[in-house]
Amino acid sequence: MSDAQIQHAIAELVPRGSRVLDLGCGDGAMLAHLQATRGCSGYGVEIDDANVMACVKRGVNVIQLNLDQGLAMFDDASFDVVLQIDTLQHLRNAEVMLRETVRVGRVGIVAFPNFAHWPNRLSVLMGRMPVTKRLPYQWYDTPNIRVGTHADLGNLSRNNGLQVLDSFGLQDGEPVRFLPNWFAGTSVYKLARR
Repeated sequence: MSDAQIQHAIAELVPRGSRVLDLGCGDGAMLAHLQATRGCSGYGVEIDDANVMACVKRGVNVIQLNLDQGLAMFDDASFDVVLQIDTLQHLRNAEVMLRETVRVGRVGIVAFPNFAHWPNRLSVLMGRMPVTKRLPYQWYDTPNIRVGTHADLGNLSRNNGLQVLDSFGLQDGEPVRFLPNWFAGTSVYKLARR
């Protein structure tokens, strides 16, 4: 699944005109897309210097911040939607950042590679760590601190008292609602505080 397919599928979950905070926004492509197609406004949060410059060139408001330090600079419900797209697996404080996502935003949308997707399971069964389009790194050079599954994020959300508004998988740009833990390379959750 391409970044553009994921971007389009996630964008459909963001209400038009929303104020958005995009955590780990990379080069700002998602926020630029939301501004252009859905009339959204907001900020990206990024640590990498080159990505911060790319955001500026795209006209995306960006704050340079290490997410492992938290989101204390933002008040409760400062944004309509907080995005965490392919970010959670890179954070040391994933559980804290999940709670912070729904504290700072009325709704949090989290997406990450689903390690339980059947090709990944087959690879592990064959004795190898998976290398796929969604997990393109070898085990020894991956930027991912951890891997998780669609089911894991559901459990983590419920264990932290978060309300799961929606959850599904994405595969080849299409939503997967039947057994997403098996049949989707990307896991997506829409979360809120109880």
